[in-house]
Amino acid sequence: MAFQKKEVVEKFKTHATDTGSPEVQVALLTTRINYLANHFKKFPKDFASRVGFLKMIGQRRRLLDYLKRTDKESYTAILKKLDLRK
Repeated sequence: MAFQKKEVVEKFKTHATDTGSPEVQVALLTTRINYLANHFKKFPKDFASRVGFLKMIGQRRRLLDYLKRTDKESYTAILKKLDLRK
């Protein structure tokens, strides 16, 4: 998981030292959400992890809403890159 973080940051950063822009945060959350979704297919009774999973989904939703309000072009680009529906 840690090795994927650097790859995701490199792919979605907006400038050379960018690690915390909304685009990068959404991409990192999406990576973690996809990982946990596969985890829950194997372990459906892991309710403790499911709580954090739902919090991550809510955080990603709030970041996407922020992007939609402030930068519509970036919002549509990140949805296409991450293959998210909206």
